[in-house]
Amino acid sequence: MKRHMTINELKEQNLVLFEAVVGSKAYGLDAAASDTDIKGVYYLPKAQFFGIGYMEQVSNESNDEVYYELGRYVELLSRSNPNMLELLASPENCILIKHPLMAAFQIDQLLSKETVNSFSQYAMVQIRKAKGLNKKINNPMALERKDLLDFCYILDGNSTIPCNEWLRARKIDQSQCGLAKINHTKGMYALFYSHSKSSIYKGILAKPGSQEVSCSSIPKGEDLKAYLFVNHEAYSMYCKSYREYVEWVNKRNETRFSSTLAHGQGYDAKNMMHTMRLLEVSKEILLTGKLQVRRPNRSYLLDVKSGKYAYAELVQRAEDILHEIDFLLHSAYLQNSPDVAQLEDQLIRIRTALYS
Repeated sequence: MKRHMTINELKEQNLVLFEAVVGSKAYGLDAAASDTDIKGVYYLPKAQFFGIGYMEQVSNESNDEVYYELGRYVELLSRSNPNMLELLASPENCILIKHPLMAAFQIDQLLSKETVNSFSQYAMVQIRKAKGLNKKINNPMALERKDLLDFCYILDGNSTIPCNEWLRARKIDQSQCGLAKINHTKGMYALFYSHSKSSIYKGILAKPGSQEVSCSSIPKGEDLKAYLFVNHEAYSMYCKSYREYVEWVNKRNETRFSSTLAHGQGYDAKNMMHTMRLLEVSKEILLTGKLQVRRPNRSYLLDVKSGKYAYAELVQRAEDILHEIDFLLHSAYLQNSPDVAQLEDQLIRIRTALYS
């Protein structure tokens, strides 16, 4: 099987059909420190396309340059993918390569009510991302992981005491405790304790990191010390949140995170800027039938990006635009979805010309 080609090899063999600068520089929202993101469309040599070396996408190591095979690109266009539509509608001064055959794809013919919904749904994803970051910033978790013992409680009359606190107060080592399951209950155990270091008890947790408490064989006549409750649901929720939090800490863009902390609003302002941009684009498509990538209200969107507005204020603005979009959808003179048959016909004609 032929190895995947690199971006440089695609260019050396003149296989790139379309290439443009995308992202903040295309939107007109770039700053001095903004990266240059590039997307493109390519086709494969005939033998590789018809053979077993097909590759639908190729990117560089930093993933800021991504190219799509022609068929994959058309497939995404047929699904009203926002990124692919924006690539096709790139401002003229952002287009680096444009093969004459790409003129077959006209952005105005591809816009539809499905496009509007795709952009709107993508905007709502950005709101959820911003909200998720808001939660992580304002509710930071300790990086030292808790274990199941932190979610165990000792019954004390009408209330409970954290098990670790109960053990410390009595100078009891959890490894010298024995548990016996109480029938017909969920998460309830009878707790026994042996002063002997050579105790036959397995401990509440058999070893650090155990995901379940351990039950021991309790000799007859042993004195019951307490009743223990294990909150498995809370532990499961904690494990999920902890895993997501650690992953976020390890992968977060520190420059962007520092910017978020600096503006003090407690949300990812860049996500919210894209939310507002996408919703404005959706509304414009309904009103004008055009997709304008370069944004006319740069100053407002950069204010959003700088954290000038409160999170609640932006969410309310987003909801207001969504209501407008819902109203306009009923009367907009747009096709319901792209003409997939026409797109496929264009794809076949372009491939035929390329391989003739």
